[in-house]
Amino acid sequence: MSRIGKKSIAIPEGVTITVGKDNVVTVKGKKGELKQAIDRDITVEVKDGHVSFGRPTDQIRHRAMHGLYRALVANMVKGVTDGIERKLELIGVGFKASNQGNILDLALGYSHNIIFEVPKELKVATAQEKGQNPIITLEGIDKQLIGQVAAKLRSLRKPEPYKGKGVRYVGEVVRKKAGKAAGK
Repeated sequence: MSRIGKKSIAIPEGVTITVGKDNVVTVKGKKGELKQAIDRDITVEVKDGHVSFGRPTDQIRHRAMHGLYRALVANMVKGVTDGIERKLELIGVGFKASNQGNILDLALGYSHNIIFEVPKELKVATAQEKGQNPIITLEGIDKQLIGQVAAKLRSLRKPEPYKGKGVRYVGEVVRKKAGKAAGK
């Protein structure tokens, strides 16, 4: 059995989980509400303050989805109770970030600034302290959406391996390569 799939999810206080028709799981909490459609082969059972998932057979497809949907619902529960936050830092001379509402204005060393519109479900904040790299903070309840937006922002200027310049997640380690060997 899937180690992740057979773990049940404890429902925290203030969170309600309902399974509707067509196997749609709805998670409501103090921060908001999220929905996730579950494959019809996977069974979802809510009882005694726990959510458990089951699968009909040991086919590879069923085993894969068993753990996947358990992890997705666990992320939804975490999102509606505590919220999810992702931070990115801009490393490079002249790299800047500013925001007005959900419009992000990025200066990443190109000939023009990049204007990036963050989805309205997320909150974005930028911080620029003297002597520190600019930090972009994404907050929301949907872990999938935050990860997708953070990956898109990172793809605008990926960290390069020689100097390490670019957009990276806070705490991400970029392995640096040695440059061209000096002349004899």
